[in-house]
Amino acid sequence: MNMVAFDFSFMASDIFSKFIWKGLVFSLQLTVVAAAGGLFLGTWLAMMRLSGKPWLEWPAAVYVNGMRSIPLVMVILWFFLLIPFLIGKSIGAELSAFITFIAFEAAYFSEIIRAGIQSISKGQVHAGQALGFTYSQNMRLVVLPQAFRHMIPVLLTQTIILFQDTSLVYAIGAYDLFKGFETAGKLYGRVEETYLIAALVYLILCLTLSASIRQLQKRLSIVH
Repeated sequence: MNMVAFDFSFMASDIFSKFIWKGLVFSLQLTVVAAAGGLFLGTWLAMMRLSGKPWLEWPAAVYVNGMRSIPLVMVILWFFLLIPFLIGKSIGAELSAFITFIAFEAAYFSEIIRAGIQSISKGQVHAGQALGFTYSQNMRLVVLPQAFRHMIPVLLTQTIILFQDTSLVYAIGAYDLFKGFETAGKLYGRVEETYLIAALVYLILCLTLSASIRQLQKRLSIVH
């Protein structure tokens, strides 16, 4: 049986500056923008679900549960193919990826934030009400500042998962980190090697970020 002979000598060339760097920058940009946008939208969705008003609760619940029930790659493809059909022109793979990821991640951040809000004692909520705060003021000034402190490690963990998921934009042709590796592999005729290196890069980045989150959790536990 023939064994595959791996050859990584091509890595000595400048493939990182030519192919990989561009993809890494886009993947990081997508992660940051999707995390920020998802956190903002997810906060409002969580507040809607906890508002006690059915006309706010139901739309938010349908959105969150619907998004969480559909694979991300399907959402990416549907949006990329459906929007041009509706508006009559393409919005591009990159912009489509940004919008899709924000909309999708908002559902997951919403559940994290909702759990964080519910972890705050009722006494804190009642104290804000006693001061005459409205629901939105109570959330903004009393509940959310405390809740976010508890949620930071979980939010960062979800952001790591988000970074891993950015490789799915490959399905619509966006030039992300994985696409950069694949392009280099095809050009140099060493596809298997570049796939292995891509997996190693993702592993190193995610393990480094995970270790940072663990250190943060230790510091937060000491503060508490």
